[in-house]
Amino acid sequence: MKKNILLVVFIVVGMVAALKFNDHNRNKSISACIVAQKNKAENFDINEAKKLCESAIKKK
Repeated sequence: MKKNILLVVFIVVGMVAALKFNDHNRNKSISACIVAQKNKAENFDINEAKKLCESAIKKK
């Protein structure tokens, strides 16, 4: 019984950690996309680039 409780606690902690890192990875991807847009575009608008990158990342 004690092993089952420890297993459930371990799984729950793992799921919470995975969700936290998922958000972190998405933010890093959006930041990298914005930097790429800045290097590529002549007229750079950060708000427009952020919207474009967020929609592209969410599609994937």
